[in-house]
Amino acid sequence: MCDNLRDEPCHTLGSVSPGREGKALGISIAAVYLGLSLGPFLGGILTETMGWRSIFLVNVPLGILCILFTVWKLPMEWRDAEGEHFDLAGSVLWAASLVAFIYGLSILPDLTGIALIGGGIVIGLFFILLEIRRPFPVLNMHLFLRNRVFAFSNLAALINYSATYAVTFLLSLYLQIAQGFSAEYAGLILVAQPVVQALFSPLAGKLSDRIDPGRVASAGMALTVAGLLLLTFLNASTTIPYILGCLVLLGAGFGIFSSPNTNAIISSVDRKSYGVASGMVGTMRLVGQMLSMGLAMTVFAIFIGRVSLELAPLSSFIDSIRVAFIIFFAMCLIGMVFSLVRVKKS
Repeated sequence: MCDNLRDEPCHTLGSVSPGREGKALGISIAAVYLGLSLGPFLGGILTETMGWRSIFLVNVPLGILCILFTVWKLPMEWRDAEGEHFDLAGSVLWAASLVAFIYGLSILPDLTGIALIGGGIVIGLFFILLEIRRPFPVLNMHLFLRNRVFAFSNLAALINYSATYAVTFLLSLYLQIAQGFSAEYAGLILVAQPVVQALFSPLAGKLSDRIDPGRVASAGMALTVAGLLLLTFLNASTTIPYILGCLVLLGAGFGIFSSPNTNAIISSVDRKSYGVASGMVGTMRLVGQMLSMGLAMTVFAIFIGRVSLELAPLSSFIDSIRVAFIIFFAMCLIGMVFSLVRVKKS
C-alpha cells in the first residue's frame, strides 16, 4: 500500500500530477456544491412556473449532455485488474444488502423498515465473510482490516453525512412552519450552506496536499460540531442571522472536511484500488444520507406521530427538531474522534 501520496508514484489520480490530488478533488467537490446551491433555487422556479413534474423532466436533457461530455472529454482510464474474474456472487450480495438497508431506512419507523434493515445487515455479514475468502473480491475487506487511514476515513465520512444531510430538510421545515416563510424564501436562506461549501472546498483540497489530509478534515469536522451544537438551541423565535451563522459554520466545516477526507481515502490505497476507494466514498455518502433522513423521520414519528407536520403542536415540532440536532451533534462529535484517530503521528 502507498502511505504517502508525495513519495509514491502510484498516486496520480488519473491524469492529475502527483501532489495535486487534493486540489483536484477540491475543485470537483466545489462543482458538486455549486450544483447543490443552484438546485433548490432553480427547482423552486420550475415548480412555480411549470409544475413539479418539470424538475424530473429537466434531468433528461441534462443527463444526455453529461453523457456527451463524458464520451467527448473524459480520457480512457488505465486498467490494473486485467485477468481478474468478476465477483458476481459478491456483487449480488452487496447490492441486496444496500437495497434492503437503504429502503428500510426510507420507511422508518415502520416495522417493515426495521425488518429490512436487519435483513440488510445479515446479508452484509454474509457478504463480508464471502469477500474475505475471495481471491478477486468486489470489495477488498483487507483495506478495512489492515489500513487504518482507509477504515477510519470512511467511517468519518459515514458519520459526517449521517449527521449533516438532514439539516437542510429540518431547517426548511422549521423556516416554513415555525417562522412562516414561503418555500422560495426558505430555499434562498438555505443556499448559504452549499455556497460556503463551494468556496472552502478547493482551498481545503489544496491545503490537504501540503498538510496531512486527516488533520485538515478533522478541523472541518470540528466546525461542523460547533454548527450543530448551536442548532440545538433553536426555538420558535430564533433570528435569521443566527440561522445563517449556523449555516455558514456548517458549510465551512463540511467544505473543509469533504475534499481532504476524500483525498485521505484515495491516497491511502494503491492505484489498483482507486476504483474501490472511490466507490466506498460514494457508498458512505449514500448510506449516510439515508441514515440521516431515517433518523430525522423517526424522531418526528416519536414526538409528533402520524399526523401532518402543519397540524402538529408547534412546541412538539420544535422539540423534535432540537432532539434531532442533539443526536446529530453527538454523532458528529464521535465522528471527529474517529477522524483524529486516523491522523498519522508526526
